Amino acid sequence: MTAKQSERDTDFQSFMASRWPRLLRTAYLLTGEQHAAEDLAQTALERAYVAWRRVTRAEDPDAYVRRILFNAYARRFRSGRRAELPSGQSGGGAGESPPAGPDRIAQADDRLALLPALLALPPRQRQAVVLRYWEDLSVDEAAAAMGCSTGTIKSQTAKGLAKLRVSLVPRERTGGTRERAGGRER
Repeated sequence: MTAKQSERDTDFQSFMASRWPRLLRTAYLLTGEQHAAEDLAQTALERAYVAWRRVTRAEDPDAYVRRILFNAYARRFRSGRRAELPSGQSGGGAGESPPAGPDRIAQADDRLALLPALLALPPRQRQAVVLRYWEDLSVDEAAAAMGCSTGTIKSQTAKGLAKLRVSLVPRERTGGTRERAGGRER
């Protein structure tokens, strides 16, 4: 191994070590399953290693690797391997610290409800919501990461959030709706 290759490997290892937790959490939000998330994050880093010169020359290496991750996810979805949350599995992400705040039980319940609702979204809506609200990217950055227009990001995010709101409505509220018969409330 030459000194140049050794330096390249050292640079990549330090990049990988610092980015792994965030990539893994993002992959988990996309796939909903720990092992699939690890595979997806590893695939993204493998591809980043192969293209390491381009990654280091990129204006934003994190955005470059994030784009690799989302492309790998899209390829996986197109090939028919859809992620599903096994029954009985909790929604806690890998490497997450306990939630901060006074009501941790309520936060855990919210997280348990959010993951299945997020996984029920179509892939493009899920990607848009994860990029905008988990990765905290701007509309332009999310559009660049998904390789689409800003209008697409806005519409996919709005549709995804609307579906999440509907699916996350507390059951007590939905149980009290009035039935309509012949246009009249009963």
